[in-house]
Amino acid sequence: MDNNILHTIETKRLILRQAAVDDAQAYFEWAGDQRVTKYMSYRTYSSVEEVREWLKTVPKVWVYVRKSDGLLIGSGDISPDGSGDGFWEFGYNLRFDCWNKGYATEAVKAMIRYAYDQGARKFTAQHAVENAASGRVMEKCGLKFVGHGSYKKADGSCEFRSKIYKAVFEEIPF
Repeated sequence: MDNNILHTIETKRLILRQAAVDDAQAYFEWAGDQRVTKYMSYRTYSSVEEVREWLKTVPKVWVYVRKSDGLLIGSGDISPDGSGDGFWEFGYNLRFDCWNKGYATEAVKAMIRYAYDQGARKFTAQHAVENAASGRVMEKCGLKFVGHGSYKKADGSCEFRSKIYKAVFEEIPF
């Protein structure tokens, strides 16, 4: 896998492409919305400039561009989880006005397929217990609930009890 550039992925309704500094204004739409960031590991951003500075240093992240109108509606990533057991972990978020429309499932399936094509076979994700909608996305992507855990916001301000999901795919089921 090329470690410097994310390949662009096209789905039925979305284009997933690597985030760029020029995306700061659109990215702030969800990164500055407390409804979206409530259960995320990052804090709620308070300005476009903060997002711009973060985008200058961020590891590889895709933004989700809606084909119908070119609007950036969310972002996500997938990478080895660092446990040493071969699992790849993914995360995602969407603008509030794009929730419950199937975009997260569509984007996550595309990211899983991308990682699978790179040789990944084991996948994991977690969500705050209170954020049941994320659990439904994980289930629609073929992952199964395996237990509870926890995670904290990066700044340590909050800790969440989480539900952990995993899957091992010999073949992608979607």
